[in-house]
Amino acid sequence: MTAYPPKSRAQQPAMLSPIAAYDAFAPYYGSYSEARRRYLRKVEEIVIRNTGAAWSLLDVGAGDGSRALRIAAAARIGRLVLLEPSAEMRARCVPACECWPYGLLEIPDECPPFDVITCLWNVLGHIRGTEQKILALARLKKLLAAGGAMFLDVTHRYNAAAYGWSKTLFRAAGDLLIPSDARGDVIVIWRTGERMIRTHGHAFTHAEMKRLFCSAGLRIQRRWVIHYESGHECRLPLFGNLLYKVTGV
Repeated sequence: MTAYPPKSRAQQPAMLSPIAAYDAFAPYYGSYSEARRRYLRKVEEIVIRNTGAAWSLLDVGAGDGSRALRIAAAARIGRLVLLEPSAEMRARCVPACECWPYGLLEIPDECPPFDVITCLWNVLGHIRGTEQKILALARLKKLLAAGGAMFLDVTHRYNAAAYGWSKTLFRAAGDLLIPSDARGDVIVIWRTGERMIRTHGHAFTHAEMKRLFCSAGLRIQRRWVIHYESGHECRLPLFGNLLYKVTGV
């Protein structure tokens, strides 16, 4: 996720909705994921290690479904459901997978609960506005079975290892002087050959995540910090993105 200074309107490619952006990005998703293999695999490894006994898994914003398939196989989960609103991404899922064509806020009320829910690679960051994010998290809470857990990783606004110390300090100072969750709103840009795909995104702070979870009736069980380049677990949050295991209060 990268934020760039504004160009003239003539120079800027169109700003797409997240679903339209993933439709356009779908042909490149596999190679892009491979470039982030170390980070993605570490997140998956932690999820697998901390699921416990589980029969069902819902993966929100599943992409091509490859990550959820690896998690379900390693954790010996019997039922896997992929939630993916992008038609082009769904077309790249394994045909045998159960795949629902919904956005996070469109999941039917009669949906059965799940033992494990995953919402990975900053899927929450594509939902605009604090209230909508809270509604999305509250919806996921309702989908958790008794004793179930959700795993969610987000882009960290104060990841100095990725953004540099001066930029991170500038962000922290600005957030302190003019606090607003909207300060985490960014432009997400994927460069694919000669094409540039732009959509909306959000980079979170830990304090913001705590407020969102609390407002949605969720409780943090554990937090991990994962270096975005190396995939190493870090002790200090300034060195990576944030992965959470949360449960209902």
